[in-house]
Amino acid sequence: MGKRRKNIVQMCALAPDESATRQAVAEYIEEVRLYRQIGFVRREASITQGYSPREHGSTNEINKQTERIAIWNVDTEARLQRQDEELTEAMNRLNSQQREIIQRSYLDDEGEFDYISCGEMGLSDSTFRRIKKEAIFLLATRLRLIVWSESERHHNVVS
Repeated sequence: MGKRRKNIVQMCALAPDESATRQAVAEYIEEVRLYRQIGFVRREASITQGYSPREHGSTNEINKQTERIAIWNVDTEARLQRQDEELTEAMNRLNSQQREIIQRSYLDDEGEFDYISCGEMGLSDSTFRRIKKEAIFLLATRLRLIVWSESERHHNVVS
């Protein structure tokens, strides 16, 4: 392969940003955990009188607060249900150790520390972290949450 072609291939090869991907998976799981724990909390239209004067010109714009709230409620509840189903499906594809680690670390209500979980599971700290890292990457792949590092792109370009 020529030098020019190799540079183009290197420019396109991006590496995943591990910390951003881990954060995205944690936020996704936390949203599903809260949905499972307390359900969906619907927004309601406020009907109290506002005490501040609303000065505006004639824009011919109609405020449809109830319509916006109804659309948000329906869309958000459907999104949360879809996320719950996708997470359940992705968790079912993990092996038993990975599933238990994710369950203990993110989905259980107690919020156990990792050192307690690895002691109860009979794993060393490094093995626990390795399995957790693999499980998070597998979940990120299956849930399409991988964050690609833009800085890698600039380091691979050769003049």
